[in-house]
Amino acid sequence: MPVLPGAEPYRHEGGEVGVLLCHGFTGSPQSLRPWAEYLAERGLTVALPLLPGHGTRWEDMALTGWQDWYAEVDRALRTLRDRCERVFVAGLSMGGALALRLAAKHGEDIAGVVVVNPANKVHGLSAYTLPVSRHLVRTTRGIASDIAKEGAVELGYDRVPLHAAHSLRNFFRLVDGELPQVTQPLLLLRSDRDHIVPAADSARILSRVSSTDVTEVVLEQSYHVATLDHDADRIFEESLGFIGRLATGVGKEGTTARG
Repeated sequence: MPVLPGAEPYRHEGGEVGVLLCHGFTGSPQSLRPWAEYLAERGLTVALPLLPGHGTRWEDMALTGWQDWYAEVDRALRTLRDRCERVFVAGLSMGGALALRLAAKHGEDIAGVVVVNPANKVHGLSAYTLPVSRHLVRTTRGIASDIAKEGAVELGYDRVPLHAAHSLRNFFRLVDGELPQVTQPLLLLRSDRDHIVPAADSARILSRVSSTDVTEVVLEQSYHVATLDHDADRIFEESLGFIGRLATGVGKEGTTARG
């Protein structure tokens, strides 16, 4: 199935510091492309893969699950590790959960983690009925384009396949159990108003990781897809500063870490 225009994966060969960016559930690399290009323009090596079942049509996604999505970012990480001296992982929403699992599994091979509105749980009563409802109903309404900025649009599906949503629920449970294995420096940016992922998810993640170098930034002008919203530039600058603090010669100091 052809990839939708704008949803293509992105890669840039830069210096010895690499960044892997992970997009969200039912989304595509389009939501992170400006971030990827910002980092690439500043000399970093950047990988932004397209997750299996994404960026085409929801029927394709219905045939995939978390194992497929995670395998893709794990493969991309290993490629970056072969190419770069230091590697960082980052992600939006479910992509944040993917990045956190990579950090839990790969340990010292990852120098730091950046997550934007990271998801930790499928919320609402519907989450509890997914094991049954996915066999009765194929899809539910989409979750794309929760953006405050007028005219900004996220390229994502208008339907959510329930089989994939059930797999996502299982993945979040798995990652939640692995969060104590995350020890790397962590930069977490969350929107003050997010209609998709509640602040409780970020709080849960911060309470369970073992990282001691932790920075939390609240984005006051953006909704869920903050990487395409009013605070996008701040996300880009904060992430570059965070990477620069941990990898000498890249960027500048970012927000001071809290104790």
